[in-house]
Amino acid sequence: MPLQAGEYHELKVLRKKEAGLYLDDGAEGILLPSRYASPDLQLGDVVQVFVYHDSEDRPIATTLHPKGEKGEIVLLQVVDTSPYGAFMDWGLPKDLFVPKAAMKTAFRKGGSYLIQITTDPKSGRLMGTQYFDADLQNDPLTVKEKEIVHLTVYRETDIGYVMIINHRHTGVLHHNEVYQTLQPGDVREGYISKIRPDQTIDIRLGKPGFIRTDAEAEKILEQLHKAGGFLPYHDKTDPAILYEKFGMSKKAFKQAIGRLYKERKIIIMPEGCRLA
Repeated sequence: MPLQAGEYHELKVLRKKEAGLYLDDGAEGILLPSRYASPDLQLGDVVQVFVYHDSEDRPIATTLHPKGEKGEIVLLQVVDTSPYGAFMDWGLPKDLFVPKAAMKTAFRKGGSYLIQITTDPKSGRLMGTQYFDADLQNDPLTVKEKEIVHLTVYRETDIGYVMIINHRHTGVLHHNEVYQTLQPGDVREGYISKIRPDQTIDIRLGKPGFIRTDAEAEKILEQLHKAGGFLPYHDKTDPAILYEKFGMSKKAFKQAIGRLYKERKIIIMPEGCRLA
């Protein structure tokens, strides 16, 4: 079975040539050009590579890491346009092409757009498309409540932000859970707050429960040590200030300092908190 372009593979070194290393692809071998091959690699060694098509549409391997792989939805910048489509910078020598038929709007050079990396069904070449809504399905679900997930901001609505979950589902991050400016294409870590009977999903940023509190308590302790043992922040501090200083919501801040207080690591005072 031929190697799938747009994916990572772990392949064994078959032979060395002036052009580079040929890796075992189950056939005659796939080239890993010399500029991407470590000089320490020997025959029989296994190396992780990303497979794509070069400028002559030949399968080729690289140790470079593109901005996304097949199936993922990523924010890419336009480096050039033509009457037939646009060329996107995705971190490899050959730009990712988005055909005009795969665009929802006209692309401009220098602009950034959310793109799904996919395969042209006719040629088998990698391409980009803006028409990926059909792939964002919540039935069946592959996530569960409290699970930490990869999030990409899709668009803003009246109630919050539609977030792409793990490149395959959608959920809503409600406005009252947001303490920062978000733009389409921004990537965040979050978790599944609630899954409703109709399979709609509520999202929160950060980490759930004790996992989140552990990390945030450590962050506050670190800031206290850096500040000489005192910080002028407490449970009455404005939420926007807390987010700017610590990158956490007021609720998360209160839970974290509450935990540190119970563990007798800090003392909470009207003017702030200090190390015990």
